[in-house]
Amino acid sequence: MALLSIFSRSATNTFTRTVANRAPVVLARGEHTLPKLPYAYDALEPYISKEIMELHHSKHHQTYVNGLNAAENSLHKATSPKDLIALQPALKFNGGGHINHSLFWKNLSPASEDGGKLPDGPLKKALIADFGSVDEFKKKMNTVTASIQGSGWGWLGYNKSTKKLEIVTTANQDPLLSYEPIIGIDIWEHAFYLQYKNVKPDYLNAIWNVINFKEAEKRYLEARH
Repeated sequence: MALLSIFSRSATNTFTRTVANRAPVVLARGEHTLPKLPYAYDALEPYISKEIMELHHSKHHQTYVNGLNAAENSLHKATSPKDLIALQPALKFNGGGHINHSLFWKNLSPASEDGGKLPDGPLKKALIADFGSVDEFKKKMNTVTASIQGSGWGWLGYNKSTKKLEIVTTANQDPLLSYEPIIGIDIWEHAFYLQYKNVKPDYLNAIWNVINFKEAEKRYLEARH
């Protein structure tokens, strides 16, 4: 999956492609928008509360969208390499926040629908091959994600070089660029604190009940090609 393809935008919008630690490549100017959730705010209960989902989506993600639009507006007014360099942190942080959260919402599904259900198929076979079992994969992913110091993301990524699934992390809102993202778990406090306080393991154990494995398998199949 191309990371930039998950940006929500109008049909006529294009966007600025910005890669970490590189100068931006300006394609065209366009307003990024907050994507609609494919489910109601309370649909992931009891595993993720309505209050968390509403704040996380309508406030936190909206802030990244606003910050990205503001940074891109400044980018178009930049007149020197120094100006471009000065904008990189804002573009990376807000652009990454928009990319990561746009992926995250699709990463989840109500338990009453597809959430938590991993059918027999290519993804399940790959998880067993690369981690020994599905349970071992979840255990390792939880351990690696919980060990992040501060804020960040835990990822199941596909390594195109080794053709294997691997568990990796990114700090803050850095998007996953070195792998194709299959599953991402937000470990920022705004994703869980109102419900799980400081007990990260409880949040990480609960979230598997609403992981959209059907979407994850779709990404996996796309990543292999």
